[in-house]
Amino acid sequence: MKLDPRFLTHETKGEHYMISTSNTSFKGIVKNNETAAFIIECLKSDITESAVVDKLLAEYKDADRKTVERDVTNTISKLRSIGAINE
Repeated sequence: MKLDPRFLTHETKGEHYMISTSNTSFKGIVKNNETAAFIIECLKSDITESAVVDKLLAEYKDADRKTVERDVTNTISKLRSIGAINE
């Protein structure tokens, strides 16, 4: 899976945003927390959900796998619901 290229990301002053461009069913801006921004950055390349989990665990060594898996699944589900993921 991969982030649809019609969704752009931007970071300014520590705030993370994802913006839909033309020809998307979702019209708007999504403000992301650090974890969601990390997941979205991973999705800029073709990647599996389990690989995203592994990358997050490598970045946040104190996190437990179950929590990370839940966060990744929830974030990807929300991105799918707005059409931001290409399978």
